[in-house]
Amino acid sequence: MDFLRSVVLGLLQGLTEFLPISSSAHLAIFPKFFGWSDPGAAYTAVVQIGTELAVVLYFWRDIWSIATGWLKGLFSAEARREQEWRMGWFVIIGSLPIVLIGLALESQIDDNFRNLWVIGTTLIVLGVVLGIAERVGRNAKPIEDLTWGQAVLFGLAQAAAVVPGVSRSGATISMGLFLGYERAAATRYAFLLAIPAVVGAGVYKLKDVPGGQNEYGWAPTIVGTVVAFVVGIAVIHWLLGYVSKRSYAPFIAYRIGLGALVLVLVGTGVITADIAIAG
Repeated sequence: MDFLRSVVLGLLQGLTEFLPISSSAHLAIFPKFFGWSDPGAAYTAVVQIGTELAVVLYFWRDIWSIATGWLKGLFSAEARREQEWRMGWFVIIGSLPIVLIGLALESQIDDNFRNLWVIGTTLIVLGVVLGIAERVGRNAKPIEDLTWGQAVLFGLAQAAAVVPGVSRSGATISMGLFLGYERAAATRYAFLLAIPAVVGAGVYKLKDVPGGQNEYGWAPTIVGTVVAFVVGIAVIHWLLGYVSKRSYAPFIAYRIGLGALVLVLVGTGVITADIAIAG
């Protein structure tokens, strides 16, 4: 049964990680609907490695170009004039806020934040924020226009995703739209910026997989991670094509609707707000 549940949750992770609707929220909410216990913070962090490996595979040329350009810039003044050198630093700088905040608030993230009152509320609030960003954003600038100050702002937006329900991609994309970037550019940069943070968090949480912060153990967690990887590749391909022509309106409506449903179900006692691991 653990394998079946892990496959379902891996599928859910792959479907929701890159959409601005919060994969961590879905991994917390949907087990409640099925009467399953929460898979745990460690499971959530590790299975996200699967979707980030999908990003690495999909964007390997971009990642290789940025990584090699940044390394060359350490030794060459000429290389430091290239976009790849700056982009490498932008990703590093943008990753620092979520690392520092994540470490500082680790116990709250694992316990207090994993509450359906919090998750339902953040789904709605960030849905409204994304809606405002969609309306006021100029959808004009390419990512090559990114500045040092804006890289910090992107990083601070991503750091908000330590709270389940915010959505790492949703917060980062919202910031990109507020700053006037094209939807596709903001989405692509959100994917690249997430790699160090998500892979780092997953590796850091590996120590907790056999313990109390993972309901399933090693084998089911690995299966869920593989499923998330395969599904994630397909979702990336679809989403980049979608946002180049269409708005985020369906995702905004979905976030607000799901958040409202969760708050109603918790408020009426149909489901409990706490997300506790059995045993």
